[in-house]
Amino acid sequence: MNAPAGFFASTEPLKYAGPESRDPFSFRWYDKDRVVLGKRMEDHLRFAVAYWHSFTWPGGDPFGGETFLRPWMHGADEMALARAKADVAFELFRILDAPFFAFHDRDIAPEGRSLKESNANVRAIADIFARKMETSKVRLLWGTANLFSNRRFMAGAATNPDPDVFAYAAAQVKTVLEVTHELGGQNYVLWGGREGYETLLNTDLKSELDHMARFLNLVVEHKHKIGFKGTILIEPKPQEPTKHQYDFDVGTVYGLLCRAGLEKEVKLNIEANHATLAGHSFEHEIAMAAALGVFGSIDMNKGDAQSGWDTDQFPTNVEDTALAMYEILRAGGYTTGGTNFDAKVRRQSIEPEDLVIAHAAAMDVCARALLIAADMIEDGALQHAVDERYAGWQTPDARAMLAPGSSLDAIAARVEAAGLDPQPRSGRQERFEALAGSYLR
Repeated sequence: MNAPAGFFASTEPLKYAGPESRDPFSFRWYDKDRVVLGKRMEDHLRFAVAYWHSFTWPGGDPFGGETFLRPWMHGADEMALARAKADVAFELFRILDAPFFAFHDRDIAPEGRSLKESNANVRAIADIFARKMETSKVRLLWGTANLFSNRRFMAGAATNPDPDVFAYAAAQVKTVLEVTHELGGQNYVLWGGREGYETLLNTDLKSELDHMARFLNLVVEHKHKIGFKGTILIEPKPQEPTKHQYDFDVGTVYGLLCRAGLEKEVKLNIEANHATLAGHSFEHEIAMAAALGVFGSIDMNKGDAQSGWDTDQFPTNVEDTALAMYEILRAGGYTTGGTNFDAKVRRQSIEPEDLVIAHAAAMDVCARALLIAADMIEDGALQHAVDERYAGWQTPDARAMLAPGSSLDAIAARVEAAGLDPQPRSGRQERFEALAGSYLR
């Protein structure tokens, strides 16, 4: 089966048309060759298309079935459908001029009757990817194994009470990590969609945390064994679908990495909607990861303030995205990471062109946000105000308190000798917010 002829009405790559354009099939702000802070916009943003939402999600929700009815979603020959899906995927990559894509193993190929058959299916489609990438600019941002959809994973993968499930998950990750390496992937993501528990009454917390730590170490050990030079990433994921997730947010995952001795080996892939579900802002999670030295990549999307689940919508809010981009720039930008659109068109958006427009508009939001964030960095007023607030820590006495050999006795003696009587200083929050807002208008 070949890709449906004319699935996309136009196959011409989108072009930059400028802010005045109202053509939805063009970029208003994303000018890939524009130099921002000494780097091309494309190299700053490193956009990636998510294979699962764009080509695999059927448009269903908890109250209704599929709405998209894509030509590659139904048929007797599942591998033929997978090949057709690959054709359409690479066509969209070309239309968007996207530099990267990302996938789960179960997105790209059907699950077989055994792990051996499933792995063979994945490798067959990966071979197609490799051939297509020879004549395409698109590269693989990251691959990952789906360790959550099959019913065998209903109690988790690395944290499952059944050691056979742990073993199956490890074997599945081995193949996808190797395929990611063979395709030149720049990262490998561990997405623990069900690594958690529903009730403590049937859960051995210590065992599950120990098993998760060993699983992570096994992955890192195999990365080095096969010579994979990319980054291993973990994606924090709160609550949904498990009541309590061990990878709840950036701080929690960092604790897990320290417990496993991997805080220098593994970084984080941070999703906007997951930050929201954890009760944080997206920029908070990025800044926290940067402060802890584990910032790696992002899944760009947004949630719905009126919905309490992971709606995975394309970003539309420039202000929120600019604050996130500001933290990314402050962190030094991406190395192997990128801006992956872990987002899906709405279930009523059934036309193929909706896929193109959704990505193009989101790329524009990110590009405009990047320009705003770059202004904030270049101007320096915001950072100067922060530095001024913490300037007292640059004095010799303050620095001595943080140095090895300091003690409570010595600090207390200095306080008494100097007669210190510190008074509160204004945090000037409104001034900071007004300053940040001045770049957004």
